Amino acid sequence: MAQNIHPTAYIASDVILADTITVGPFAVIESGVEMGANCQIGAHAVVHRHVKMGSGNRVHPHAVLGGLPQDLGFKPTTDSWLLIGDNNNFREGFTAHRATKEDGATTIGSDCYFMNNSHVAHDCTIGNKTIFANNVAIGGHVEVGSNVFMGGAVVVHQFCRVGSFAIVQGTTGLNMDVIPFMLIGGRPAKHYRLNTIGLKRSGITGERYNVLSSAFRLLKNKKSLDDLEETEELKHLKEWLAIKSKRGTHGFIEVSS
Repeated sequence: MAQNIHPTAYIASDVILADTITVGPFAVIESGVEMGANCQIGAHAVVHRHVKMGSGNRVHPHAVLGGLPQDLGFKPTTDSWLLIGDNNNFREGFTAHRATKEDGATTIGSDCYFMNNSHVAHDCTIGNKTIFANNVAIGGHVEVGSNVFMGGAVVVHQFCRVGSFAIVQGTTGLNMDVIPFMLIGGRPAKHYRLNTIGLKRSGITGERYNVLSSAFRLLKNKKSLDDLEETEELKHLKEWLAIKSKRGTHGFIEVSS
């Protein structure tokens, strides 16, 4: 399959495109962009300079990738990047900004789905197989793990972390970290329980799930996890907790007896 580029699209002369690319009407691809095979760029979408993406990405109409950071101190001459993996879906109105520091990067993994008008700010890191529902907005320097689901209109303060396999209830505002494998929501946000459905869909069942369930109870009661069986998930949880948080971690909901 050859390149399928609409005659009204603008593509800079030094752009590196694979042979199997589709570019829709009035799309813009600026200088220095690199794009892998089987990517689709929709009508009126914009891919700014310093964007590198892998194969199989779909950019829907009016999405904008690699815009300047919304940082008053940023110098537009800074060489920074937006790096994107493979097989991501960027729906209408999605925006992602490149990083603020020289040679820095905002990074998005693979197999993610970003719904209408969601936003990834400068210097963020997004894992794989993560979903942002409509109107999710995350501030600068936020880290979101893999297999995370962010419900509609979730907002995240800069420098927060959202651990892998977490699920965030729609319209929740996060100003501290979210523990991996957990369900969080409410105002103020609190950890409710494990992300039971998400974990089972990912094959984390049986004893692996039981260990996480025990870990949840111990964390809620501020007790050590050291006596639990060292599963892959528990190891990841311990490593995540060992990293010093810049924002602190959201607490747990208290269930009345």
